[in-house]
Amino acid sequence: MAKTHFKFAAFLALVLLSSSVLMVESGIGVNWGTLSLHKLAPSTVVDLLKQNKIEKVKLFDADPDSLNALRGSRIQVMIGIPNEMLAVLSSSTDACDLWVSRNVSAYLGKGGVDIRYVAVGNEPFLTSYSGQFQSYVMPALLNLQQSLAKANVANFVKLVVPCNADAYESSLPSQGAFRPELTQIMTQMVSFLNTNGSPFVVNIYPFLSLYGNSDFPQDYAFFGGTNHPVTDGANVYYNAFDGNFDTLVAALSKLGYGQIPIVIGEVGWPADGAISANLTAARAFNQGLINHVVRNQGTPLRPGVPPMDIYLFSLLDEGAKSILPGTFERHWGIFSFDGQAKYPLNLGLGNGLLKNAREVQYLPSRWCVASPSRDLSGVADHMKIACSNADCTTLNYGGSCNGIGVKGNISYAFNSYYQAQKQNSKSCDFDGLGVVTFLDPSVGDCRFLVGIDSKSSSNVEASGRQVNFWISILWCFWIYIL
Repeated sequence: MAKTHFKFAAFLALVLLSSSVLMVESGIGVNWGTLSLHKLAPSTVVDLLKQNKIEKVKLFDADPDSLNALRGSRIQVMIGIPNEMLAVLSSSTDACDLWVSRNVSAYLGKGGVDIRYVAVGNEPFLTSYSGQFQSYVMPALLNLQQSLAKANVANFVKLVVPCNADAYESSLPSQGAFRPELTQIMTQMVSFLNTNGSPFVVNIYPFLSLYGNSDFPQDYAFFGGTNHPVTDGANVYYNAFDGNFDTLVAALSKLGYGQIPIVIGEVGWPADGAISANLTAARAFNQGLINHVVRNQGTPLRPGVPPMDIYLFSLLDEGAKSILPGTFERHWGIFSFDGQAKYPLNLGLGNGLLKNAREVQYLPSRWCVASPSRDLSGVADHMKIACSNADCTTLNYGGSCNGIGVKGNISYAFNSYYQAQKQNSKSCDFDGLGVVTFLDPSVGDCRFLVGIDSKSSSNVEASGRQVNFWISILWCFWIYIL
């Protein structure tokens, strides 16, 4: 009997150990983008991550300021290589060796950065790129893998290629397949990932499905149930995320890799700048997603197996992002540009609701508004200049500031420019049409921002960018000579 009890106890311990390992390996992370007009100091951002017990972060480059701030934090990091660098890395092993040395090896070690992944490109197979980067992906992967091996880090730093969900297609999840022109390269790439112990990384955006298709059922984009479920044989899909995920699973299965781990590299919902992009919808989607994932229910094609990791897009709003895809692009953050939580959100990490950034230093509480005593009929050119150099996307249809009236629109544009210019006195002139006020002109949900006083960190960041600029120039010149 004692022997039986011992065997059972050993079995139970093994099960518990396996479960704990699974929990450690899976997690909710965030994307940390830095295309902001009002940048928080990287150390403040890392403190924000630690406050909220966020242990996984994805960067879009290998920014030295961000990486240096992450030293000793024990936060697991995915660094990125921009698409524009793939051509060089695909054709030069020396360039790959240099990149790995300066952007991976230099940060590893005791008290360093816990770099787990290198993202080779970002959505390089996107339809809108028309194959521009496609031929560079595999050669770059192979060269970089050799460089990681030479540096003795290939066992714990893995290469991945974040793909957009437009890489695969189907009317039903079970019929999912990669686009015909990608079949060959996807077969090669997924074989490489599988051989080297890397997951398949995909970006899934139900919001974009809703935004781009007026016939898309709105409730199907969320996780609260739908009146428009998708029936696929014996499987029924009640949300777009599961349907999209299983379309990828089916596509991978057709290549013979139906069990490869999948990481969601980007997923989220914008909170401003367009119809359906608002605080209520963003909170409903992100909280619904997190609750859905942490229940470990998986999907019909992968029951009980949720994505290996999920990286929310994104941590902070980025007021300098391109708005070519839509004016919502600058409003994906679960925190506003200054690290303040936009809405109550529980990340499921044992820390309750989001906690705000600490010790953020703001510029003085003053704003630039349209002069109440001046004729504003000739303001159009000033508005254009202001909004070309600052963020006015909340004024667009569906935005939080869309209904504040003509004079309110002018004031908002003036103030956005004024704050982007660090409240320089000349930046509120506009040929005498602007005036500085000490009364907050915010109206309802429309927030007139006050910028961040980043003097202490801006010099360091500028210095880092300047060094990076010259390294890039010298590197390109060296590669050209070779």
